[in-house]
Amino acid sequence: MQTPQFPECNHLTIKSLFRYSDQDLLTLFQRYPEQGKYFVALFCRYNPIVYTLIAHSARSPVQGEYLFALTWRHAFYEMRTLELRGQASEHVSSFQNWLINVTAMCINQVELPPVETITYNLESASPPLWCYLEQALDRLPPIVRLILIMAKTFKWSPTRIAAYLQAEGDMISPAQVQDYLNQSYTMLTTNLPEDIRAIYLGEDEATAQMLANVEGETALALSD
Repeated sequence: MQTPQFPECNHLTIKSLFRYSDQDLLTLFQRYPEQGKYFVALFCRYNPIVYTLIAHSARSPVQGEYLFALTWRHAFYEMRTLELRGQASEHVSSFQNWLINVTAMCINQVELPPVETITYNLESASPPLWCYLEQALDRLPPIVRLILIMAKTFKWSPTRIAAYLQAEGDMISPAQVQDYLNQSYTMLTTNLPEDIRAIYLGEDEATAQMLANVEGETALALSD
């Protein structure tokens, strides 16, 4: 079974980290949370194993890709406090073993939604970008995040969003809603780690639009 090819694995920043051990990458990930390259490097090292395990158990390719992303999201948050012990029986002996256990847990426990309700697309955003987009969303001001979710997830117009917010006691006009939406993409970009922007989005004038497209199609699916 052929696993997907992820362009970030050929990025010079990531290739320069291939000489590091799993433990080194994990330690650097925990020590420097403002940098995303260490998580991406571990993803590039182990995504074929995770993908293969999930592909053999998924009912459909769409659900398989979604579970693949959810598994890496689960690992992303658990890795922040993960401790590996080489000899202690109460701990997993290696990062690979731990990740395989996480994958098995997700396969057995995660309840996947129907195929027709899944908006995630592996080609639009690989799991590391998805994780860091979600983290960037969490750092938006509450009103901006709410407007963004209503616009991108529910496809509401600025007029409908304004009417909803006014009914909830927030006197915001449709024009102000549109202003918030325009600002949100810049804010999302700013909230992403600098190296994640360089690896996935580049640093050019198309970044904001690319981010808007990726976020609309994939990232907000994680905000349930």
